[in-house]
Amino acid sequence: MRADFSIDPALVERCVMALALHGAYGETGVWRQVYSPEWVAAQETVAGWCREIGMEVRQDAVGSIWGKLPGREGDRSIVSGSHIDSQTPGGRYDGALGVIAAYIAMRTLVEQVGPPRRTLELVSLCEEEGSRYPTSNFWGSRGITGQIAPEDLERVTGLDGAPIADGMREVGLDPDNVREAIREDLDCFIELHIEQGPLLEQANLPVGIVTGITGPRAYAVTVTGRSDHAGARPMDMRRDPMAGAAEMISGMINTALRMGRPAVTTVGSISADPNLVPAVPERVSFSLDARHPDPEQRALLYARHEALMQAVASRRDLDLEWQVIWDHAPQPCDPALVALLEEAAREQGIPHMLIPSGAGHDAQQMTRVARSAMIFVRSKDGRSHTPAEFTSAEDAAAGIEVLTAALYRLAY
Repeated sequence: MRADFSIDPALVERCVMALALHGAYGETGVWRQVYSPEWVAAQETVAGWCREIGMEVRQDAVGSIWGKLPGREGDRSIVSGSHIDSQTPGGRYDGALGVIAAYIAMRTLVEQVGPPRRTLELVSLCEEEGSRYPTSNFWGSRGITGQIAPEDLERVTGLDGAPIADGMREVGLDPDNVREAIREDLDCFIELHIEQGPLLEQANLPVGIVTGITGPRAYAVTVTGRSDHAGARPMDMRRDPMAGAAEMISGMINTALRMGRPAVTTVGSISADPNLVPAVPERVSFSLDARHPDPEQRALLYARHEALMQAVASRRDLDLEWQVIWDHAPQPCDPALVALLEEAAREQGIPHMLIPSGAGHDAQQMTRVARSAMIFVRSKDGRSHTPAEFTSAEDAAAGIEVLTAALYRLAY
């Protein structure tokens, strides 16, 4: 097997900056929502790159861009890519680097070893972040895997209240054709992504081979008590939902801490009604995001959280309601692909480690139609979903060398 694939960090940097022009925000940020003019321009840039290296290019029924290098032997396709939509604002690397990595890897292979034996495809997916349509839940990869129901086209709405079908029409897509995005001819999907966390930086390593993708569940929780005067109502006579919510939140975060890595629990949003300084609120609502990649530990984490909330509500005479907003099962990466990526990293002399993914990714959805795996590259300070996110061109190039060597093994 070849072991001399060398990726120029300067090429990586040029591609990163070229995509970052579309939706540039401040000095280092990106604001690029799906179906926006900025997103369309970025997708056109990717399509142009694909054409330059002789790929067949098309846009699927939900808006994802595909570039194809037909293999001499046909067979099921080997795919790599990610998404180019961003948080608002986000950074230059989340998602976009995975698309760039697929392009540079396939460009390198075409230049150095010619057409593939098996078909290679690049995909630039749409609406992974949910920054325009919060309940879209990986719209591009859901389209590919047949998980978009007809009612979703009107039920999934944007921040402005308009359905996603309207956004699709704005860019010339026909919502009635979403089933045409389904792919049943894929062998595997490898997604390179920034880590978005601190583990690789702590280990002083440029690359991680992902063993599995965590299972996130998000709740919307409402605790209801009775609104009272902040001074006249004695503490022992209150039905204070803020006190109850605070105890629940603290207890659940401590539960995740006691369970240890990789269990995580986050409360990122909280509101009170009424929201007044001199009043006990009537109700308090908060979000709860809890994740674990192991199915049994995940179930235990959720059970402990729910039992704690119920116990606190009962003891404090509070009413408790919750709704599960989303619930994605954890997904192990394909063991054979993980082993292949490890061997590719060793072959290229790239220092690496096995690592779980604490964030959800399109690769998690793609397991429905293809064997899937991921490569992580180091994130400075573990930052992401912010203009401050940064991955050095050298670290990105190291990850792309691993991807290139893996695609060579699979397709050549």
